[in-house]
Amino acid sequence: MAASTHTVTNQAPPLVGYDVFMTDSVLTEAVDRHLAPELRTQAREDLVVLGQAAGSAQVREWGEQANANPPRLRTHDRYGHRIDEVDFDPAWHRLLGKSVGAGLTDAWGMPGGHVRRAAAFLVVSQPEAGHGCPLSMTHAAVPALRAEPELAEVWEPAATSHVYDRELRPVAEKPGVLLGMAMTEKQGGSDVRTNTTEARPLAADGEYVLTGHKWFCSAPMSDAFLVLAQAPAGLTCFLVPRVLADGSRNAFAIQRLKDKLGNRSNASAEVEFDGTTWARRVGEEGRGLRTIMGMVAATRLDCVLGSAALMRQAVAQAVHHGAYREAFGGPLIEKPLMRNVLADLALESEAATVLGMRLAAAYDAVDGGGDDAERERALLRIAVPAAKYWVTKRCTPMVAEALECLGGNGYVEESGMPRLLRESPLNSVWEGSGNVQALDVVRALRTEPAALDAFLREVGAARGADHRLDRAIRGLLVELADLEGIEARARRIAERIALVLQGALLVRWAPPEVADAFCAARLGGDGGAAFGTLPHTLDLRALVERARVAV
Repeated sequence: MAASTHTVTNQAPPLVGYDVFMTDSVLTEAVDRHLAPELRTQAREDLVVLGQAAGSAQVREWGEQANANPPRLRTHDRYGHRIDEVDFDPAWHRLLGKSVGAGLTDAWGMPGGHVRRAAAFLVVSQPEAGHGCPLSMTHAAVPALRAEPELAEVWEPAATSHVYDRELRPVAEKPGVLLGMAMTEKQGGSDVRTNTTEARPLAADGEYVLTGHKWFCSAPMSDAFLVLAQAPAGLTCFLVPRVLADGSRNAFAIQRLKDKLGNRSNASAEVEFDGTTWARRVGEEGRGLRTIMGMVAATRLDCVLGSAALMRQAVAQAVHHGAYREAFGGPLIEKPLMRNVLADLALESEAATVLGMRLAAAYDAVDGGGDDAERERALLRIAVPAAKYWVTKRCTPMVAEALECLGGNGYVEESGMPRLLRESPLNSVWEGSGNVQALDVVRALRTEPAALDAFLREVGAARGADHRLDRAIRGLLVELADLEGIEARARRIAERIALVLQGALLVRWAPPEVADAFCAARLGGDGGAAFGTLPHTLDLRALVERARVAV
């Protein structure tokens, strides 16, 4: 066949070899906005190093390798000894090593630590999202560990270390550890109060043995796990290490790995505790849910950030393709209808990032214990479940639309878009699905007046700047004034809270063309159910150019 028939033209070059952080105006602006001036220079330097790595051909290849070669369970060694180990592709370990080394598990107690970590999490999740799970669990475990100071003294320094050590050894012998979580069971799912795993006290204070089965255990090769089990006084939180202090393996039988839709690089497992599984109590007996909820709230924020990262990568790929691909006499990006689609995608991505970073800043305020700490804590109580509900819900249709922007090329694995699409529903399911989040918002409204007050103060800072936002705030207040049938309206309320909060933040901080578009389409009713239905009178070109990666 003549070589001329294989001449390649009109194909977009790979989006690679760029700085994921510095080419994201929304993210760089958020870092500058939420960090104190004395922290910005070092934070930017660190994020640039991470951003250049995340956009490099090497790290992109690691992500592809980790997903093409998913983890494998080895229950026994060659001699028949039970070992319950999970083997990962070397690329997985390289990704984790780079992210742990960049401080992705080290935010608590550091000035601006949560904002810096949130930005880094958005960056490292774009080339490969699966390795974010153990990073998230380890980071989020710190507040739970602090419920038991003796445990925190041993485990917190290792959990917040910048050293990734993949070997299973006692914590005293490791420069760094990863932590996982095992809450849900077959019969209960999110209703963890129905857990049947039993904890029997031993003679030593705080020590127990566990018997039971966990239906979902995240990151099963971690060094320890926070587990919920029924102790004599009720549901209690426990720390279950993989290796005991004497170097022997704890009884931690991995029954099988889950065969998941996406998140293929990461292992999720079913595990068995056989009645000899040693555990250390974390917090008081019977207060397990309260103890572990700090961890759950932090991982829920990571679900928001993880979805925002997928959105950002999807829109970056779509705009990049549109800039280079020509059809019907010119670049796709210049076609009015395609420009509308890309602008709408960019708008959704920006709103998700701005909201996620604002919540990270609230964590810094709470962690710092300043004058605003209690108000920010109250804001998080209502804003985190609302954001987790809405942002993770919007992720899948947005990524699907971005894939369509690439046409048939986007449906092919080599484009990377199918991996983004398979990953996109995950954050909506993990750490409590949509109904759980919506009901949590309603619970906060009913039981914590300070949460609603903090929310109204936050959105009130933007009042008077846009009539559509003002009208949406009034409509929300009318909705909240009627408690009749509120459980059946929980999703509607969570959605409106998230949209009003996003609108208020964009009105305050985004360029006028972005805020105008959001208020028109998301709050003012001048937009359709599908992406690409923004009013044509908006400055759509500005929205698209703001989202474009210049390479």
